[in-house]
Amino acid sequence: MIAPPVPLAERTALNWLTPAWLCVIAGLGLSLLGIYSIDLGADTRTAAAAPGLSALAARQAVFLGVGLLAAGLVIWPHARVLRMLAWPALAVCILLLLVLLLPFVPSWLVAPRKGVRGWIDLGPLDLQPAEFAKIAFTLAAADYLRYRKNHRTVLGLLPPAILTFIPVGLIVLQPDMGTALMFVPAIFAMLVAAGARVRHMLMVVIIGLCAAPASYPLLHDYQKQRIIGLLAQFRGEKHTSDDLNYQAYTAQTVLGAGGLTGLPEAHSRAVIRYAELPERHNDMIFAVIVNRFGLVGGIAVLAAYGLWLGGALLAAAACREAFGRLVIVGLSAILAVQAVINIGMVIGLLPIVGLTLPFVSYGGSSMLAMWLTTAVVVSISLRPPPRLSRPGLQFDD
Repeated sequence: MIAPPVPLAERTALNWLTPAWLCVIAGLGLSLLGIYSIDLGADTRTAAAAPGLSALAARQAVFLGVGLLAAGLVIWPHARVLRMLAWPALAVCILLLLVLLLPFVPSWLVAPRKGVRGWIDLGPLDLQPAEFAKIAFTLAAADYLRYRKNHRTVLGLLPPAILTFIPVGLIVLQPDMGTALMFVPAIFAMLVAAGARVRHMLMVVIIGLCAAPASYPLLHDYQKQRIIGLLAQFRGEKHTSDDLNYQAYTAQTVLGAGGLTGLPEAHSRAVIRYAELPERHNDMIFAVIVNRFGLVGGIAVLAAYGLWLGGALLAAAACREAFGRLVIVGLSAILAVQAVINIGMVIGLLPIVGLTLPFVSYGGSSMLAMWLTTAVVVSISLRPPPRLSRPGLQFDD
């Protein structure tokens, strides 16, 4: 018997009451906080680009506008369009990552910054392909895993590992170890959500932990210095505060000055400026926030990330389609781990690896990637899968 056609109204109905809107609310709040914090740490000698905003803060406001516009465009297509574009998008990102490493690429297009070949100069915007590779990788990995079951065996974990190694290896060669690390929690979370056996995943983790010390000789000198500096902090060696741990100790000093409720704005601006905290608009911006708003402000930032993750994971739980659920889980893992690592390195619990604070740190590529991430989550949650769609991630144990 042929099933009756699904009414057009049912096929096109949108689920407007989705928890994914919590991601939009949290992302907007964090983005606005980031603009204010970037302005807070700005050097007064830099001419303002807009009334009341420093040049960097004004540029970040423009980046936010571009990010919101791009998010609006991504929200409307159906999730199946995202799935169709997953592999082509990953191929483009890998091609751009290769362009960054080619020695004959002109310096006006790709110029190393602090020894890292991670950006393509497009004039008004410096494109960082690794930021968008995280999204494309998540989409492609979700498409690969959605109807498979071979990943529930040890050998079946090899194809996802190879898929992960390609972008990770190219990013490590830049070298940008911090960004490369973000692909690991994404594929790990997606494999668990796709039904990979826990004992297999634990075995991979144990092997990775055992192999980690062997990779130490392969690190660059500055990467080794960051690990040595963190160990010095744990031992309380304050004599490293003027060289090896200058950035780390300065960040902790600025952060600690905020106390419980923070400093008045004028006082906070003076403290941040004269402390000469490196990367205060970027990697170290959490220290600026806590200096201004205190421990209460820091907890509020964590709560905002919790709101984003809560909305995304609720949307994933409500999604009955395998691809959408895996994409949301993978993107959520990236955002959560990146936020934890950034805050951990600011407060001195993790080595400084050059990771931005999502939505908050200065950067056009980072802001655009975060809003594209949010848009993908909302797009998937707005549209329930077709009634006759094939079920996935269902296994008989």
